Amino acid sequence: MRSRFQKITMAPITILDTGNRRQCWYIAAALFLLAGSIAADVAQPAFANPTPPGTHRYKVPYRLTDSQHVLVRVKLNGKGPFHFILDTGAPAVFLTKSVAKKVGVTADRQGWAVFDSFEIEGGVRLGKVKGRIEDLVQLDGMNTLGLAGVELHGVIGYNVLARFRIEYDFTADKLGFEYLPHFEPPDPERLRAEGPDDIQMMGPFIKMIAALTGIKANFAVAPRGFLGIEVAQRDGKVVIQRVYPGTAAAQAGLQPGDIIASVRNQSIDVPADLHRALRRAGVGSPLVLTIERQGKTLEIRLELGRGL
Repeated sequence: MRSRFQKITMAPITILDTGNRRQCWYIAAALFLLAGSIAADVAQPAFANPTPPGTHRYKVPYRLTDSQHVLVRVKLNGKGPFHFILDTGAPAVFLTKSVAKKVGVTADRQGWAVFDSFEIEGGVRLGKVKGRIEDLVQLDGMNTLGLAGVELHGVIGYNVLARFRIEYDFTADKLGFEYLPHFEPPDPERLRAEGPDDIQMMGPFIKMIAALTGIKANFAVAPRGFLGIEVAQRDGKVVIQRVYPGTAAAQAGLQPGDIIASVRNQSIDVPADLHRALRRAGVGSPLVLTIERQGKTLEIRLELGRGL
């Protein structure tokens, strides 16, 4: 039986025009070779314990960037959402300096800060999460060249990810997060990297090369719209199990128990049909759903929201 899990593989970068593609490959190769070398030649402080969530299982919306990174949306201290990639190789949360300024977070002398509230779209809420305020060369370079297809604001690393058992199913549009209430991640070991200053100098160098070659980032990508429901297949039909408060679905009057018959005149027979129908629908996209409720057929019109 074929597994429903798919492996992420790096694909050629094709977001630049033909004349710049070779230059992009050289710079991108340098970036990804450095991807495991996040420089922080300081002793790691003890990490604050996030507040255990009241619910232990979550469905976290995600997307794959053009560079094949897993991207989720995060609110920091109630502000956002911001784009974070998941990286189990990073020891902690990393946030760019510009975003830290926006959310009003100040780093200490060692570059660390505490986020009073750390929310991942899908219901994951943590408190008192420590993170490092730093313009990582990997993010700086990808943002300069537009390699990800969207601006990246930070990295979610081990000190948050290790608190969850995470299911990656790339045939679905959500990741499964299960909170591990009895597991306390050990403090990351002190990082040692040869020539960390030289590595971090790659960021300004890439910006200079991009300017000289005329490469410009293009982030004119609309974020995927958020409907705000959870569904399941029951008796051969797609049934709404949960409606998130304040979302487009809630405002349009969708209810648990409603059967989704079609979206944009496309028949919905299994949850995967719904995922495909919404895959390229951005924020503000008009949507027409045909539902069945207590034996009656209803037409629901709405506009997709922003999620967080």
